[in-house]
Amino acid sequence: MAQGETQPLVSVIVVNYRGAEDTSTCLRALSTEPDYPRLELICVDNTPGSDEAERIRAAFPQVKVIDSAENLGFAGGCNLGAKHTEGSVLAFLNNDARPAPGWVGAAVAELRAQPTVGAVASKVLDWDGTEADFVDGGLTWFGMGYKRHAGSPLAEVPSAEHEVAKDVLFATGSAMFVRASVFAELGGFDERFFMFYEDVDFGWRLNLRGWRVRYVPESLTYHRHHATMSTVDSPDSGRETFLLERNALAALYKNLSDETLAKVLPAALALAVRRATARGDLDATQLDLQKGQPLETDPVAIPRTTLAGMLAIDQFVELLPSLAESRAAEQAARVRTDADLIPLLRKALEPAYPLPRYLAAHEILVETFGIEGVFGQRRKVLVITGDALTERMAGPAIRAWNIAAALGAEHDVHLVTTNPLVSPPPAPFRVSAAKRTELTAPIEWADIVILQGHVLELAPSLKKQHSAKIVVADLYDPMHLELLEQGKGVADDKRALDLIGVTKVLDAQLERGDFFLCASERQRHFWLGHLAALGRLSPRLYDADPTTQSLLAVVPFGLSPEAPVRTGPGLRATLDGVSETDHVILWAGGVYSWFDPLTLVRAMEKLRQRRGDVRLVFLGMKHPNPEVAEMDIGARTIALSDSLGLTGKHVFFNEHWVPFEERQNWLLDADCGVTTHFEHVETTFAFRTRVLDYLWAGLPIVTTDGDAFADLVREERLGVVVPAEDADALADALELSLYDTEFAKGCVERIGEVAQRYAWPTALKPLVEFCRDPRPAADRLPGSADLVTTAPLRGKEFLRRDVELIKEYLADGGPRELARRVGGRVLKVAKQRMRRG
Repeated sequence: MAQGETQPLVSVIVVNYRGAEDTSTCLRALSTEPDYPRLELICVDNTPGSDEAERIRAAFPQVKVIDSAENLGFAGGCNLGAKHTEGSVLAFLNNDARPAPGWVGAAVAELRAQPTVGAVASKVLDWDGTEADFVDGGLTWFGMGYKRHAGSPLAEVPSAEHEVAKDVLFATGSAMFVRASVFAELGGFDERFFMFYEDVDFGWRLNLRGWRVRYVPESLTYHRHHATMSTVDSPDSGRETFLLERNALAALYKNLSDETLAKVLPAALALAVRRATARGDLDATQLDLQKGQPLETDPVAIPRTTLAGMLAIDQFVELLPSLAESRAAEQAARVRTDADLIPLLRKALEPAYPLPRYLAAHEILVETFGIEGVFGQRRKVLVITGDALTERMAGPAIRAWNIAAALGAEHDVHLVTTNPLVSPPPAPFRVSAAKRTELTAPIEWADIVILQGHVLELAPSLKKQHSAKIVVADLYDPMHLELLEQGKGVADDKRALDLIGVTKVLDAQLERGDFFLCASERQRHFWLGHLAALGRLSPRLYDADPTTQSLLAVVPFGLSPEAPVRTGPGLRATLDGVSETDHVILWAGGVYSWFDPLTLVRAMEKLRQRRGDVRLVFLGMKHPNPEVAEMDIGARTIALSDSLGLTGKHVFFNEHWVPFEERQNWLLDADCGVTTHFEHVETTFAFRTRVLDYLWAGLPIVTTDGDAFADLVREERLGVVVPAEDADALADALELSLYDTEFAKGCVERIGEVAQRYAWPTALKPLVEFCRDPRPAADRLPGSADLVTTAPLRGKEFLRRDVELIKEYLADGGPRELARRVGGRVLKVAKQRMRRG
């Protein structure tokens, strides 16, 4: 690629209307742009019946001049020009503006560096460069976009306001850049606006769909403000006021959420009326019968500035049927809430007009309709689990419950389970069960959907790539790795099909998600490999965030930030054969195929010969979710214990699951926590949540080597790590943890420090932060496309490439290889032509 071809082609669109002289000045500056190698210049002439198009065409033969059959306004003119472009970046420049050197290059650099930026707002100064024209945008609650600091001497504007890049709600149409694919995705500017606020509406829609609009001060232009308007209109005609008033209502109606619009629109309409009467200094009481004035029937003179406001409301009503269709599309596509955009509005309560009667009405309406709080609608977060939500919850349900609790402080949260077992403890958030056919309503309600396990398969609407919902996939449980162990007793063919099915479930989540959670750094590396294999680690995603932290975050299973407090009897009072003086080892969780309780029982046989008061308690043998099948490892463990004469004497099996809210009573009765497992791939990436209970209760930990917690125990000296399936080493470790008081004391002290890192509020921080500013992943933004593509080979380059290929094929395998390759290429071309046909 030549140096210039490494940059995207930028199509600059200039709309002319009775301003050939200004347009020529603008095009001349663009034609001599020395700092950007690939420009396509488009001029749309909006003045049919004049010779302006021919004059521009003759003066600038390199410019593609488009003749419009009618005056389409700025919005329609820009859209018409966009239809004739070839660039992957569109630049819109007013004909009464001139770009500074580097105007294009600075904007393109931002678009290339920031794949989540859909549009760039240029810095715009007055013609002399002494006053601000556009350095920031604002929006009032009643829909009027405005340019903050416009008309202020640049020397009086704080440097942080105009010299620093920042996200804005919109770019000014007088100088802006937008990705061509995004412009097409949004349907361009709304041509019903004709002119004024079409740029505000476009930027608003961009932000609602998750794109960013970025102000880049290095992309500089100078603007002779209203030069075009001054030739066709005058301030007292009311026509500009009419468009501003009507378009503000249209933008408001299209883009506000249902909840916000219900309060804002009535107040905005009332304020528009007061603004109109105040502008014309109209006596609003002159028809008040109560005043007892003499009867008059003569026409009342109404200033044009007042009439403009009234007609604007009238024509807004006229547009409502078509606006309603647009509104439906925008609301269906939005992924951002009104509250998300509040920082970009800058000062939403800005009255914007310094008229005393108007200001009085503004104050009344803001207070009466509660406008100050109306943009503070809480985000709606749906958490879906497939696990039972009962007093006896297992890991997935516990995690979903705590996610809901953490997010409930800032958002409206609804926790739903697809499991029929629902009898949860009291909660500060909504909890319910839903069958597959009942998930549609809560999903439609939500702004963000957080899901676990197989849930995505139950919600086909979410699986669609074009779905506007933000999806967070919780991948803390690598189900396919578990299945490798769990399915060992199943027929080979069924086991293979089951694994394929579970892997497809996880692949679907990885292909669809906007944000992913995993439980450890080990898991993070594992899931990054999955994402890379599926093609999600694309250049677009990488360029948006080379660390990928904004896509895949470590959110470990957590523990309560409050220390455990006894609320009832524990294992010593419940189990016959366990006394207050016994030394108790606790297995705090279920017994599944990937664990190794057999070696633990054998270690107990060795240890009890040295320590007669040692006891091992299995907290729960039966999973609270009936959909989780019992595994033969539990029966084998009991059988082994029975055969060694340990059951009921040194080894105890609690046949039922201890309620989640009571587990601390059993933990507080223990002296040591244990977890043992086999050495296999499931172990490598597992996150043993029972270890968190040991941290919470301050129990020294004995664990088999090979997983993330073994690394933690070893590095932080929280207990003892032993080799897999080594009963002697395990017996020694248990004895050390139970009977060496100095060793146990040191473990407990260090555990207290480490436990704080795993408290739920700390563990869930990445998810909490994402939900404060949720956006689609960079490769899922609507209208994403490559800015620079490889140009097809033509002429001599095409022939040279084919000659080199022929040489390569002959060298690889002679004439036979050449024939095979050529035949394959012909077949490929034929198939492509058939598809196009």
